Amino acid sequence: MRFVRRLAVGLSVAAASAGAGFLSLPARAEAQANQVGIFQDDARMLTAPGPTLLALRELGVGAVRVTLAWNTVAPARRPPAGFKASDPASYPAANWNIYDQIVQDAHTDGIAVDFSVTGPAPLWAAGSGQPAPGGYGEWKPSTSAFLSFVEAVATRYSGSYDPVAGAIVHGSADDLPRVTFWELWNEPNFGQDLAPQAIKGSSVPTGAPEYRSLLEAGWSALGLTGHGRDTIVIGNLAARGTSGKPSRAAPQGYPGNFGQTKPLQFIRTLYCVDSSYRELRGAAAAAVGCPTNAAGSRSFRRKNPALFNASGFATHPYPINKPPTQASSNDPDFTEFSELPRLATTLDRLQRIYGSGKHYPIYNNEYGYITNPPNHSSAHFVSPTTAAYYDNWAEYLSWRSSRIANSMQFLLYDPNPTKNVPEYGGFASGLIFYGGARKPGYNAYRLPLFLPVTSVKRGRSVEVWGCLRPAHFARLDSAGTPQQVQIQFQRGSSGAFTTLRTVTVTNTRGYFDLHMTFPASGSVRLAWSYPPDDALLTPSLITPGDADTVYSRTVTVKVG
Repeated sequence: MRFVRRLAVGLSVAAASAGAGFLSLPARAEAQANQVGIFQDDARMLTAPGPTLLALRELGVGAVRVTLAWNTVAPARRPPAGFKASDPASYPAANWNIYDQIVQDAHTDGIAVDFSVTGPAPLWAAGSGQPAPGGYGEWKPSTSAFLSFVEAVATRYSGSYDPVAGAIVHGSADDLPRVTFWELWNEPNFGQDLAPQAIKGSSVPTGAPEYRSLLEAGWSALGLTGHGRDTIVIGNLAARGTSGKPSRAAPQGYPGNFGQTKPLQFIRTLYCVDSSYRELRGAAAAAVGCPTNAAGSRSFRRKNPALFNASGFATHPYPINKPPTQASSNDPDFTEFSELPRLATTLDRLQRIYGSGKHYPIYNNEYGYITNPPNHSSAHFVSPTTAAYYDNWAEYLSWRSSRIANSMQFLLYDPNPTKNVPEYGGFASGLIFYGGARKPGYNAYRLPLFLPVTSVKRGRSVEVWGCLRPAHFARLDSAGTPQQVQIQFQRGSSGAFTTLRTVTVTNTRGYFDLHMTFPASGSVRLAWSYPPDDALLTPSLITPGDADTVYSRTVTVKVG
């Protein structure tokens, strides 16, 4: 197959879908079902961006989420004389190289970049007095320094920055591509990303007010650099957390300095309300940086534009080992996947308190299933086959609703299991085992397939939902030819698959949804052939070439 890199195409991240307790969220019209697929694997992206992006393009990925950590770009020690924190040229040039390469290669490959601009801060921009453990820059990062850093990042990726000249040079051949998708801080409700989370025996939450200040700083910086109308996502919260009074084991209680605040508790403090959604007043309000009286509340929305004007609110709704319709606990302040309707309802309620009718799209910006194997540390981790099924199920539920803005896969490759004890495979949510063998999730991700009902009476139709994820890129590589996917059927438990229906995919992101009957019990799969001599099949990080025809996972149907 020939090596071709195409000019970038305009990709937009459409506010899209949700569903499961999702029945409480509105179903999308087919014309809206255009959610982009976001993918993240920093370990690969930050070491080999070119081949990793080609591998993701082969899978049909529309956007890549990349962690842009403050302390990886900023001077490690106190800045030198003359350092101007808002000027990208003041930072060590080599520290930008990997991010420049990602942005350039992604632009060439037609993949959007979602920069998660986050900590840790360089130690010179962190607060003093951090207790052990720690010392990594997560302790009370400077708001003003973060504003300047985001301004430097946003200037560099404004679309008019020439890194050779070290300045904005409109029309220069060396200008870096523009980035238009941003997240401000990662998991601010987790003390290892932002600390302290709570003080005074965990009776006073501090993570949320810290984040409120950082958020407004980042928002201001994006506005100052011409990115105010970009996609700007806030929140980016871990889906679980802890709470508890001080004890001998935990003298500061939970979450304390470095624990994890429950996401809905964090959000309520962020928006200055108590557990009953009454606005905080007096000393309780002052302790968390909120208006202490009604007059202050009336200006809260104006003074905190990011909380009311962002493009979306994000969470990391891993259900760990449960299907997407189930939660791991009954905690009312968690936001796992099945609880996303509750997150949407909470955000709507908070907006109304301040007179806003905003209905935030919900971004799922970390998702996947740890599998056993390779991670044998828990018998409850799902098999690779089950993970593939759950991933397709979750994407179908997301597609069904009008509130979840994207699909998400966290990790391409599993981490190296030998870095820990042999039986522990780490956060093994990848589509590929560390050694290179593909999990069932690989094909399930490329060609998602889900049948909500798999047992029907003879003659009754069933819903068949699927996605030809590479359709967008394949159409580009085949001179605009619409792509077709085959729905194939195997009667019984053996024998050849035959094509029952060929679907012309018209949706930009490859989705289709139809009803059809099956002649008997058996197995269903999708089949698709890459266009001849297609750029999607160029040598890449994960495959030296691929079979021309690829398949989804199979789904068993019972007709009787």
